Amino acid sequence: MAAKKEESNKKKRKENLDGKTGEGSSPSKKQKLLGSNPVTGKSKKPSKPFKKPRKPNEMESGKDKQPPETKRERRLRAKELAEARKKKRKRHYNLEQELASLWEKMRQRNIAKEERSKIISEALQKMKGKIPEIASSHVSSRVLQTCVKYCSQTERDAVFEELKPHFLNFSCNTYAVHLVKKMLDNASKKQLAEFISNLHGQVASLLRHMVGSVVIEHAYQLGNATQKQELLLELYSAELQLFKDLTLMKESRLLDVISKLNLQKASVLRHMTGVIQPILEKGIVDHSIIHRVLIEYFSIADKSSAAEVIQQLSGPLLVRMIHTRDGSRIGMLCVKHGSAKERKKIVKGMKGHIGKIAHDQYGSLVLACIVSTVDDTKLVTKIVIRELQMILKELVLDKNGRRPLLQLLHPNCSRYFSPDDIAAFNLSIPSLSAKSELEEKSDTKSSKYEESSDKDIGTKITIAGADEDAISEDILFTDGGKKDPSLRRQELLISSGLAENLIDVCIENAGEFLRSNFGKEVFYEVATGGAGGILHPELDDKLNTLHDAVASLAAEPKSEESELEHVLENFHSSRTIKKLVMDSSTFATTLWMKALNGKCELWAKGHSSKVICAFLESSDAKISGVAKEELQPLVDSGKLRIPENKQKPGKEG
Repeated sequence: MAAKKEESNKKKRKENLDGKTGEGSSPSKKQKLLGSNPVTGKSKKPSKPFKKPRKPNEMESGKDKQPPETKRERRLRAKELAEARKKKRKRHYNLEQELASLWEKMRQRNIAKEERSKIISEALQKMKGKIPEIASSHVSSRVLQTCVKYCSQTERDAVFEELKPHFLNFSCNTYAVHLVKKMLDNASKKQLAEFISNLHGQVASLLRHMVGSVVIEHAYQLGNATQKQELLLELYSAELQLFKDLTLMKESRLLDVISKLNLQKASVLRHMTGVIQPILEKGIVDHSIIHRVLIEYFSIADKSSAAEVIQQLSGPLLVRMIHTRDGSRIGMLCVKHGSAKERKKIVKGMKGHIGKIAHDQYGSLVLACIVSTVDDTKLVTKIVIRELQMILKELVLDKNGRRPLLQLLHPNCSRYFSPDDIAAFNLSIPSLSAKSELEEKSDTKSSKYEESSDKDIGTKITIAGADEDAISEDILFTDGGKKDPSLRRQELLISSGLAENLIDVCIENAGEFLRSNFGKEVFYEVATGGAGGILHPELDDKLNTLHDAVASLAAEPKSEESELEHVLENFHSSRTIKKLVMDSSTFATTLWMKALNGKCELWAKGHSSKVICAFLESSDAKISGVAKEELQPLVDSGKLRIPENKQKPGKEG
C-alpha cells in the first residue's frame, strides 16, 4: 500500500511540473488577458500607436516646440520673478532701489561736500514721512545711517522727531539697531536725555534681549553720571522701576539707596535676581552696565545667591567680562571666593587668551590676582605661565603686560600698582568674606569706601576691614588661597622655569629694557633678585651674568655718532642703574670694577652723574669706601655735585 501511494504522488508531481513548463500546456486566463508569454510568464510591452509622418510644410510651421533656454536666460527669468515677488511683498521696493543708487554716490570718500549734501537732501526728501516704515530694511537702514552722519542738524532733528515714537521697537531690530546707535552718537544733549527718559520701565527687558542690550549699553556709555544712575536704579527694585521720580537721587551705591528709601533688602535681592538670572543664562555679559549691576548685587547678596552667580560665571563666560573696570573686579571676586573646582574652570577658560588678557588694562589685574591666589600651581603653570613665557619680551615692554610678572617678583608693590589696583586686590563679597569679625566691628563705624576715579558715577568699593590710609606697600589678600604665599611664588617663579627665562630675556635685551619706561622696572626687580631675594641663591650665576651685561654696556665709550644714547646718559637707564647701585652691592661692585674705575671724570656731568653719586650715597660702607678715593677729588674740585640733604635709602619695598 505504501509503495502504491508513493507512486501516485510521483505521478501528481510530474503532472504539475508538465503543467507549468510543458510545451503542450495551455495558457491561463490571466495570461491570455494580459498577453503574457506562456513560457516566461512575463507580459508583453504594449506596442506604440502608429504615427503618421509629418509633411515638410508642417515641420516648418509655428506649431513646433521652442528651443531650450540657455543658462543666462533662465537666470534672468528667475531674477524677474524674484523682483516681481518683492514688489508684491514690499510696499516701498521701488523707493529702496532709488535710495540704494543714491547711497552708492553719497558714501564715496572723494565726493565733494556740497555734492554729498545735495544727494543726502534728495534722499531724505524721498524718505520723508516713510522713515519708520523703511528703517527696518537692510538697505534703507544703511542709507539712513549715512544720511544722519553727514546731514545738517536741522535735517537730523527732523529724522529724530519722525523716529522718536518707534525707538523702542527699532532697538530690538537687527538692522534698525545700527540706525538707533548712529542717532545717539549724533544726538544733542536734549535728545539723548529724552531718549534715556523714554527707556524708563524697559531697561530690564531690553537687557535680556541680545540686540536690545546693545542699545542700553550704548546709551549708558554716552550718558552723564545722572543718566547712568537713572538706568541703573531701575534694575534694583520694582518701586524704582515703576516710579520714575524715585530714580532722581544722588546716591550711587545700592546700600545707600536701600537706606534712604527704606526698601526691604530681601525684596531688592529677589528683584535683582529676577533681572540678573535671565541675562546670565543667555550669556549677555559683555556690557559694562551689567558688570556694575553685578558688583552692586554682590554687596547685598546672601551666601547662596552670591555662590550661585560665581558658579555661573566661572569658565569662559568670565573671560568676556574682565575688559572693564567692574568686570575685572568681578573676575577677581570669583577667583578669590570660588571653590577649587570653580577656580580650575576659570583658569581653563582663559586657555589660549592669556596673551590678550595680559595686555589689557583690567585683564592683567585678574592674572595678577590668579598668580597670587590660586593654590593649584601646576594648573597655573601649565596654562598661564607657559603662555606668558612665549611672549616675555612683549610683556616686559608693555605697560599692562608686565603686571603679572611684577606681581610675582614684588607682590602688591605700590610702586607698580595704583591705590585703586591695591583696593581691587582687597575687595571681597561681604557674605562670603572670611573677615566676618572685622565686618561686625565696622558696622558700628561709617563704612570705608574708596571713591572711583570714574567721573560717570561716584561708585565706591568696600575694603574688607582695611583702613584706606593704612594700606601698606605689601598687602596680603583678604581671601583666597590657603597655601603659603612665598611657597606659591617659589613654585610659579623658580620651579616653573619662568625666572630663568626672564633673566635670559633681560640679558639679551639689557640695553632696550633699561632705556624703556616700563621695561626698566621689571629689569630692576630681576637684577636685584626680587622681593625677599626669591631668586637667590638658585639663580645667582644667572644674575651675575646679567650684572656683567649691564657693566659691559656701561663700559662702552661715548659716541656721538650712535643713534642710541649711552646707558649712563639715558634718562630712564641712568636712574635704574643708580637704584641698582644703591640696592645691590654685588651689582655695584661689578659695575665699578668693569666700567667706572678710573673713568668717573668722564661721567661727572649730565644724567650719568647720578650713577656716580650713587656710589657715595650707598648704604654699603664697602662700596662707598672703594669709590670715595676717586670721587672725593671730583667733589672737592666742583666737577661732581652731590645733591644736598640726600639720605641713604635702602631698597624700596
